[in-house]
Amino acid sequence: MVAPIVAAAGAHVPQALAQVEDELRRAAAPGGTQLDRAALETVAAGGKRLRPLLAIIVAGRAAGDGPGSSPAARDAVVRGGAAVELVHTATLLHDDVLDAGLLRRGAPTTFARDGRAAATCLGDALLAAAFTTLAAGGDADAIRILSDASRDLAHGELLQREDAWDAGVDEARYLYRCGLKTGALFDAAARLGALAAGEDDEPFGRFAAAIGVAFQLFDDVLDVVAPPEQTGKPRGSDLLDGTVTLPLLLARERDRELAALDLRGITTSEAAAQVCDRIAATGATERTEERARELVAEGVRRLPAGLDEARRTALELVARGVVDRRL
Repeated sequence: MVAPIVAAAGAHVPQALAQVEDELRRAAAPGGTQLDRAALETVAAGGKRLRPLLAIIVAGRAAGDGPGSSPAARDAVVRGGAAVELVHTATLLHDDVLDAGLLRRGAPTTFARDGRAAATCLGDALLAAAFTTLAAGGDADAIRILSDASRDLAHGELLQREDAWDAGVDEARYLYRCGLKTGALFDAAARLGALAAGEDDEPFGRFAAAIGVAFQLFDDVLDVVAPPEQTGKPRGSDLLDGTVTLPLLLARERDRELAALDLRGITTSEAAAQVCDRIAATGATERTEERARELVAEGVRRLPAGLDEARRTALELVARGVVDRRL
């Protein structure tokens, strides 16, 4: 799915992504300590790099090497993309600590392999590296954007903990939580790209926040229906750690037994998988996917009216990749 996005966005994108990778490695491991080696290993394990890609696409020609580009803009979008990815990676480490997550992307987590303290310290180190990376550019607005997003991420995580095992949570509260926990970092990535290009960041941020929430909705669908070999974790992991998601909320409206279910009673992977089957049988996952597509369509409508064809096409492909769940 990434290939057509890159082709639409421009020939400069692969080089910019490669520069982000280089920056990630420099930022994660500035020395030769044990912590640096662990950080480098974690960053090198990779991921989709969707957030840096979003920043690069939004920056457009300014991040290239042709007419309308500038070295300062290229440096800014590379720093921004790397910083956002470092924050994202840090939150995954912290999530595994909070949720006692043993698997991620099909491999043992740092929490499972090295323990709570190691995973927490490593996440803290990567978070610090993100702001060190941005500070090197000397742009206070960039630091503010990422600081705001980081605060929102923490707020969203606290709300998720507060809502744990509470099936009385409503859809509005759930979507608000998703906007903080997932949408905020998509928003920051797009805003950092616009800032590097010297453009108004507001419409790009609104677009990205919407597709970020849609991304979370599809993640929650996958937790119900996808096999472990696709997600890298057991089905029903959200149920096991008490996270109430939209598929469950919608399913409870149609299934009386689910409506009466005490979520704290789901204590094994087998029990969680059985509940997932009941959720899927109600059509709740399809309804959640429809809601995600509505959010993506809303986000696309928020893009600037005069946006050039290359960026509009690439961003629409990103949005389509989110709802097709190929990104």
